[in-house]
Amino acid sequence: MLKTGKKIFYILWGVLLIYLLYRYVKNPEIFSVDYIKDFISSYKGQIMTVYILLSLIRGFFLIPSTPFVITGVLLFPDQLLLVLIISMVGIMLSATSLYYFADLLGFSEYLEKKYPKKVKKWESKLQSSKATYLVFGWSFFPLVPTDIICYVAGIIKMPFKYMFTGVFLGELILVTFYVYSGNMLKL
Repeated sequence: MLKTGKKIFYILWGVLLIYLLYRYVKNPEIFSVDYIKDFISSYKGQIMTVYILLSLIRGFFLIPSTPFVITGVLLFPDQLLLVLIISMVGIMLSATSLYYFADLLGFSEYLEKKYPKKVKKWESKLQSSKATYLVFGWSFFPLVPTDIICYVAGIIKMPFKYMFTGVFLGELILVTFYVYSGNMLKL
């Protein structure tokens, strides 16, 4: 019964990801800051609720947080601290989910068979307390997806506290920069 539910979940998740990828290829501007802002603005009375929900679920679809952070800044220029908090909660929810679901997705066995030396190398790097600094640097650098390091950390069973602390600190600095420098983008 559990395997059937798991298969259904994977199929639905895969179909949704394929659909989003198709939509992105066909119409890339739907993932732009302006489109997201317009979409959220179409729900005038529920803007904050829609923004919170989208910020919390975007990580499940591996959508980067940056457009959502900037959109929050543009929609709520007088509530920047709230935008920062909502963004960080969404990012940390995504990081935690990827960490814990990494094995459920079934890629760990594949990677261990295909790249045993690389997996061992990453295992040794991410098992020490210094791994927090590696995760911090990865999370802070805006050109690489934080989701990847969370996924790898989950696969190799990196201690959760190291992954969580590194992602939190790296993303906090980055998102704070986005929120307070993005505030200059007022349109």
